[in-house]
Amino acid sequence: MKRLFQIALFSAATIVATQVKAQEHRTVGESIKHDAHVVGHETAKGATAVGHKTSELAAKGAAAVTDARYENHWSRYGDNIYMDHHSRYYYVNKHGHRVYVRKSEMRDKPLD
Repeated sequence: MKRLFQIALFSAATIVATQVKAQEHRTVGESIKHDAHVVGHETAKGATAVGHKTSELAAKGAAAVTDARYENHWSRYGDNIYMDHHSRYYYVNKHGHRVYVRKSEMRDKPLD
């Protein structure tokens, strides 16, 4: 009788341990799926940031070559002011876009 009780107790413990392990495995799978989603999102954010920086550098390089730098004047954010062939003033923002400004919006001292 004692031996039968031990076998029944061992079988019950094995079944319970198997069920716990199966539930833990599902949680690990969900965790991996969540981590993959987070990594994908962070990769997309990084790629966007790299794209913006590349665009900014290309636009600033093109502005320095093709347009005249308006000396001793800066944008309100401290960016260089350029003058295009239509005598319009602009600066290149962090996304690589030209932002046109009026003379009254320019700074005559750089940001410290």
